[in-house]
Amino acid sequence: MRFQYYIPTKILFGKGQLSKLHREVLPGKKALIVVSSGGSVKRHGYLGKLQEQLDKAQVSYVVFDKILPNPIVNHVMEGADIAKKEGCDFVIGLGGGSSIDSAKSIAVMATNEGHYWDYIEAGSGKAMPIANDPLPIVAITTTAGTGTEADPWTVITHQDRDEKIGFGYDKTFPVLSVVDPDLMMSVPPHLTAYQGFDALFHSTEGYINKTANVMSDLYALKAIELIGKSLATAVNDGSNEEARANVALANTLSGMVESTSGCTSEHSMEHALSAFHPELPHGAGLIMLCEAYYTYFAERGVCSQRFIDMAKALGKKDATEPMDFVKALHELRVACHVENLKMADYGITLENMEKYAKNAYDTMGGLFQVDPAPIPFEETVNILKKSYR
Repeated sequence: MRFQYYIPTKILFGKGQLSKLHREVLPGKKALIVVSSGGSVKRHGYLGKLQEQLDKAQVSYVVFDKILPNPIVNHVMEGADIAKKEGCDFVIGLGGGSSIDSAKSIAVMATNEGHYWDYIEAGSGKAMPIANDPLPIVAITTTAGTGTEADPWTVITHQDRDEKIGFGYDKTFPVLSVVDPDLMMSVPPHLTAYQGFDALFHSTEGYINKTANVMSDLYALKAIELIGKSLATAVNDGSNEEARANVALANTLSGMVESTSGCTSEHSMEHALSAFHPELPHGAGLIMLCEAYYTYFAERGVCSQRFIDMAKALGKKDATEPMDFVKALHELRVACHVENLKMADYGITLENMEKYAKNAYDTMGGLFQVDPAPIPFEETVNILKKSYR
């Protein structure tokens, strides 16, 4: 019964919340708005709605629109330079996890010297202390996947070193987050699935994590239940407002799991794959890995009751053994039409599995330390190989 609980973010959750942003006390008078290079927030009018709210609040802004689906360090540095030159005093991440994660990292570098990788604590990072507090961060999520609106974490790839590494600390929590399911209605089915499974695995990994505690368990089981209830509906009927809201809530709860517990080595393995193959969507990589990954623990009988709990939360009410969770996972994959994803389609090769496994240990090896049971290097390679298609 020992735990730390710290989630300082004010969250505005629910339909139409973006239209109320101008009523909030925003943390500055000039914002750097960070969005993706894909243009979806412009096409669907979300950027325009945000700009309208900032105009009402008499807050000026500059838009930085280069963020990739797997964000890279070069764009963090470029965005920070723009924030400095334009005199921005806070950062808004508008979009999915990539935009909000980038906003957090840009906020750090807008107030600190050197290179972003100087502060990264793993891989080839220098683990330098951060001298100055980052700019305040506002998160407005248009997807339901990473939970980054409710946690301090940001994942950035150093494109020259094939390193995709998470980073964050108390000062990189958003001060304000808007979770408005209306902004998620336009997400296409396959991305809805990828993002929903990412949120699911933040919660399942947090639930089996050695650092799990009574608070993270509350959030994790509720998030798993909501995804089991509504993800397939959101994928198959994107206009279903209730399903979208349920998955959005699950996603925010999964971010709270990330704040109170954390990920396990499933994320290390996927980060290695998408570090070398940045066109691989993070959620898709996790989906490919999940059945082999969770079977490893289920067959070893570690935290068996927790696997049964997760199976029941996911909808398998008659679960009696750990493998029932793996079966429930497979059923959800089928219901969301993602059971046939292939690593080969993204250039991943079977002969490189040892390279991917080594990268997982070298860059985010700390996550292996919180697994419910040890996964030796050769077993990591085997999980990757069993996941290959």
